Parts: sequence; C-alpha cells; structure tokens
Amino acid sequence: MATDAPRENGDAALLRRTRLRLLAWSGGLTLVILVALGTALYLAVSGSLAARGTDLLAARANPIVQALQSQGQVPGGFVLGPGFGNGSSGTLVLIVRPDGTLLGPAELQEISGLPDQAGVVAARAGATDVRQVQVSSIPIRVYSVAVSRPEGTYVVQVLGERSSEVQLLSTLLEVLLVGGLAALLLALAAGYVYAGRALIPVRASMDRRDAALRRQREFTANASHELRTPLTVIRTSVADLRRNRKQPVEKVGEALDDIDAEVSHLTALVEDLLLLARTDSGALTLDRTPLDLADVAVEAVGPLTPIAAQRGVQLEVDPRPATVSGDPLRLRQLVTILTDNALAHSPAGTTVAVRIRPEGPDVVLTVDDQGPGIREEDLPRIFERFWRADNAPAGGTGLGLSIAAWIVEAHRGTISASNRPEGGARFEVRLPTNTVEPPAA
Repeated sequence: MATDAPRENGDAALLRRTRLRLLAWSGGLTLVILVALGTALYLAVSGSLAARGTDLLAARANPIVQALQSQGQVPGGFVLGPGFGNGSSGTLVLIVRPDGTLLGPAELQEISGLPDQAGVVAARAGATDVRQVQVSSIPIRVYSVAVSRPEGTYVVQVLGERSSEVQLLSTLLEVLLVGGLAALLLALAAGYVYAGRALIPVRASMDRRDAALRRQREFTANASHELRTPLTVIRTSVADLRRNRKQPVEKVGEALDDIDAEVSHLTALVEDLLLLARTDSGALTLDRTPLDLADVAVEAVGPLTPIAAQRGVQLEVDPRPATVSGDPLRLRQLVTILTDNALAHSPAGTTVAVRIRPEGPDVVLTVDDQGPGIREEDLPRIFERFWRADNAPAGGTGLGLSIAAWIVEAHRGTISASNRPEGGARFEVRLPTNTVEPPAA
C-alpha cells in the first residue's frame, strides 16, 4: 500500500499539468482572437475617420483649386483661413505662392508651423499629399495639392483639426483594452472550470484504475493468506504420512481426514476466486429469464436442511410467489450463501428463517438468524472480500458475502445487513421485478 501515495500524487500532478495546458491553450486562443478582432475594429474605425476627414479637406480644397486653374489671377472670392459652418467647420485653407510665401490673412503667417513645408514639397513633386502632424501641440490633418500657373506652381493646403478624432480613437483603444482584458479573464475562469469538468472522466478513469489495482493487490495478498493455511495443513499431513508410510490406514486416518477437509476448503476457495476473477474481468454473463424467486429459494434451501439438522438448528422457509427476471443459477447461489452464513452463526436450538415477499415494484428476500448478531463496527465491512469478523466461525473463506453482493448488484438490486431488535442478524435483498440488462462496461 505504500506505493499508492506516490502514484496518487503523480496522477494529481498529471491532471494539474493537463488542466493548466488546456487553460493555456484556451487562454492563448482567446487572446489571439481578441487581439485580431480588436486590431481589425481599431483599424476599421481609424481608417473610416481618416477617409472621412480627408474627404472633408478635399471638398474644401477643390473649389479653390478649380478657381486657380481657370482664372488668370489668384481668386479673391474664396475665403482663405478658418472655415465655419457646414462641412468646412474646423478647417483652415492656405495658398502657398511659387516663391514659398503665404497668400492669405497676415495673422496666418505668424502661426509657427504654417504652412506645412513637407506637404508643400510633396505636392509640388506631383502628388496629392495627406499627412498628420501637430501644430502648437494640436493634432491636425494636412491636405496639400499643387496647381500649375504661368507664373509658377501654387500649393493649396487645407488643414483639419483632429482632436475629436484622436479622443475617439483613444477612447476606443481603452474600451478594447479593458474589455479585452475582462473577456480574457472571464475566458480563463470559464476555461479553468470547464477544463476541470472535461477532466472528470479522466480522473474517474484514473480512480477506477487505481481502485482496480488496489483490489488486485488486496485480492492477491488475501488469496495468498487464505491459501497458505490449508496448504500448510496438507503439507504437514503429507509429511506425517511419509513418516508413517508403513502404518495401516486406520492409524493415519486423521491425517487423511485433514487432507480431505483442506482439499475441500481449497476447492471451494479456488472456485470462489475464479468466480470473482471472472466478475472483475466482465467475462461472466447472466442468463436472465422470468422466474419465481420463491421456487428458487425452496430449491436452494433444500440441500441445507440436513446440515441444519446436524447443527440442531431449525430451518424455516416462508416463500410467497414473486416473479423476477434473473439468472436462476446465481439467484439460487445467493439464497444458498445467505442461508449457509446464517446457519454458521446460529447456535443449536435456534431458528433460521428464509422469507420471500413481493413489495410493490420489488421482491424482498430476508434471511434471519438468532445468533450473536453483527458488531456495529463490523457492519460497514461485512461485504468486503476476504474480510471475516473476529468471532466468525472457522472454515469460511470470507468470499461468500462479497459474491452475494455481486449477484445482487448484477441484478440491479440492493443488499443490506443489520441486527434484529430481538437478537440475531438479518440480511435483506431487494430485487426489482423487471431487472434490465446492465450497460456494457
């Protein structure tokens, strides 16, 4: 049993690592999706605002460009400088002469950074230039377009203030970051919970494996212990026969009787072990047919009547017709095990009662004895394999009641043990009248 703790710790560590890996994968995938969606949304909004702002600047620049291209002199009918109202709100128009001086109100020439020289150079190079700069710490968008005239190339430059656009993008970015972080934390929490739920079958499978290994070790240890005593008796008896090989049979009959008794004990033990091994492996199937449990009980108790008489115990059978769907061989074995167990614990002059009663959807089998009963501390272990109480009579294997419990479980019933108020023990079995085939393991 000392190896159980390291194995359990190793399994727990494996489950924790698996859960963390699942959490990392789900969290990483969620993060990638959030980043991709957030980036796409931010770029879409930013691009839409930039396109709208550029269209606004171009709409104000186009009439001035057309006037410069069609008239012989620089237009005077267009408003230069700030624009107010309609779509021109928040814009500023400048015209740069071929010599680089600024055409327009004198006060505009005093503003540092106007015109935007980089935009002017780019426009004169032959391209309509749009760029984002800062003038006196104010974010603006600059739209520059060149107009060729006989006296040289003019540049129409329209500036649009971007403070509201920048504020909107900053707010959007904050919402995306905070919302994305909250979504990621929620996804991690949900992933942690669902990863734990997803691992429940794995954990259950590991628990079943560990339980099976533990039962196998206990089974092997207990079987070895149970086999050791009869084998020792047989070996001792054989040695005694060898020492007295020239003696008549009647003088060594005690040794032969011991060998016969232990061989019978070994035979019963091996048969029980094989039965339990087949039940554990799932190789044992039940032959289910409709039958009257009362008839099965009468057949099972019949061969035990002479044994009860030899022990001075009265065996009573009180069956009432009760139909169930089950394996007649195993149900007969169930009644035999419970009745034989009651006889083994019954002193001379007492009674063992076997009763069959239909009760609603169930059929109830009860076996009562008038023996010393079952100690309270022994009740939880009464159906364990190889377990025997300290006051148990000699000769048992400790497997009978565990086999009885398996038969009841295979028939989808329940079995319990208790002490009768008037003294003695009671074993009660409840079987459904319509037993269904258990699902495949």
